[in-house]
Amino acid sequence: MSSSITSRIELGGDLVEPRHGPIEPANTTGDTDSVAWLQSILDQFEGPLLRYAQRITGDLELARDVVQDTLLRVLREDRAALDGHLARWLFHVCRNRALDVQRKEQRMSVATDLDLKSLPRETGPADELVLRETSSRLQNLLEGLTPIQQEVIRLKFQNDMSYREIAEVTGQSVSHVGVLLHTGLKRLRSLMKDHE
Repeated sequence: MSSSITSRIELGGDLVEPRHGPIEPANTTGDTDSVAWLQSILDQFEGPLLRYAQRITGDLELARDVVQDTLLRVLREDRAALDGHLARWLFHVCRNRALDVQRKEQRMSVATDLDLKSLPRETGPADELVLRETSSRLQNLLEGLTPIQQEVIRLKFQNDMSYREIAEVTGQSVSHVGVLLHTGLKRLRSLMKDHE
């Protein structure tokens, strides 16, 4: 690849530019199909991975490093071996790297994940304000859950992963993911009623 990606990503209410520069696939130089494949990975997963890593590390710069490491690792993997489970693989690698960084840095997660790209396109300013307030309130209420409950809820609802995919990313059993989602959502409902 000869140029950097300039897509904008919404994080914690702020638009940020991903900071990766040109990526040269080591084993695919000159292979336009592989470059297109890498571009499609960046387009589809860079934003979600960045939000996910930031949530774990609590720091945008650390999250960028984690995502860059994750994307560099995908270049070393056999493309055919990732077919059918690329998203799970990316989130699993990103999670492990983010947890390593978090342990090393001894930082707690404090960032929020308001993703305005999920807002309906034809909303007026009043609708957007209500959605922002609701999202902000929900983000605050999520802080009342355990870290693993927060993580599985975010993987399920922000990244649209199945129980099996969440289990593979987090290292939990599929049934335990179900329990975590059930108890986490039940706790959220209770917290919402308490704040009404």
